[in-house]
Amino acid sequence: MRGWRMLPVLLVLLLTASTSLAGGFRLPEAGVKAMGMGFAFTAQADDPSAIYFNPAGLTQLKGQNIMVGGTYVRENGGEFTGTTPVDNTTATKNETQKSLNFFIPNAYYTRTTNSGNVSYGVGIFSPFGLGQEYNDRNASIFRNQITRIDLMTVVVNPTIAFKVNDILSIGAGIDWMYGKAELAKTPVVPGVGNLYNLDLEGDGDVWGYNFGLLLKPTPNLRIGANYRSPFKLKIKNGDVTISNTNSLYGVVPALGTAPSNTKGSATIAMPATFALGAAYTIGKLTVEADADWTFWHSFVSLPITIQDNVATLFSTNNPKNWEDVVALRLGAEYRVTDPLALRVGFVYDPTPVPASTMGPELPDATRLNYMVGAGYKVGAWTIDGAFMYVDKFDRTVNNQVTAAGTGFSGTWTGDSWLAGLDVGYKF
Repeated sequence: MRGWRMLPVLLVLLLTASTSLAGGFRLPEAGVKAMGMGFAFTAQADDPSAIYFNPAGLTQLKGQNIMVGGTYVRENGGEFTGTTPVDNTTATKNETQKSLNFFIPNAYYTRTTNSGNVSYGVGIFSPFGLGQEYNDRNASIFRNQITRIDLMTVVVNPTIAFKVNDILSIGAGIDWMYGKAELAKTPVVPGVGNLYNLDLEGDGDVWGYNFGLLLKPTPNLRIGANYRSPFKLKIKNGDVTISNTNSLYGVVPALGTAPSNTKGSATIAMPATFALGAAYTIGKLTVEADADWTFWHSFVSLPITIQDNVATLFSTNNPKNWEDVVALRLGAEYRVTDPLALRVGFVYDPTPVPASTMGPELPDATRLNYMVGAGYKVGAWTIDGAFMYVDKFDRTVNNQVTAAGTGFSGTWTGDSWLAGLDVGYKF
């Protein structure tokens, strides 16, 4: 049991950073074939990543299958121009986030019985992640709110699927999530300056579930649906480290006692998701369209509790009040020859973040995603590759509250690109 629990922990450590590559902080990069088709894969679901995209699709596989791989992400640092509640609160300033490079892993094993009526397997993937970092934690124009944030998750998902008849298949799974969170900021008091550097780090785990169905009303038409439950990840007894404390503590009575290292906790509500898709095959061409719901209304706030409260070191519960969104996904695959397939995809991905609560931890905006991909079979081996460009809309927000030290008023720009590779083997 201990070794089983350590596997996702080790995979989390492979993530050199995290970011958000769908609306909010959702990561749909759980399979490279699906990525090449714009993640429009709920109805097709015909490789081991069906464990994530639609477990009912496992009944389409034969024998035993292994697939491993991942996605490299280059997140170009977002640029901000505007005002913030620190330093000169009315002066126009500029800030550029650090550009981030990281890796999202995936791994799957599946087996279908000789009868073809029962399939089962296990998947490992990272469904959520959030990461931003600003260049100088002691001078950033957002330092009183955030200078770095990372949320890294890995899910282990045992799954089983049943072929009810030639038309209907159903599947379900249990999800165990391990998550690690890090947060850093530098509180500021006007006339005093930076108070200290605060770093919070902790981890936790939580259980969830998922289920899906697949209909084949005609030989050429497939209809799929997939639901994944919400997660409420609780980071308990995290380490809170205080450093670089202002020398005016003990001199200015209003500052009170200088804070010291302590413990903290946070609760991160990750949303339920539901996808509905239809795929149609005409000769060598398969096209699919999906609607993908993310129920972000569960992300009401981000509560952070500090165990030992002292002056200027206190718990927070920032309101978020995110909104449910529907992403539209389109994809196509053309099988040029029996071993070679070419793919293309497009996603319209609206942001769930209201302008009134948007903060520097996730300056989100609606995105247009463009994908291309290819797959090739060599005997029992399958190799899939894909490239994705994320065109993030510019977004202007005016929610600065100077007295509370929150928000900002200005415009954000940014983009990113991804490259993925999966290798599969059937035996």
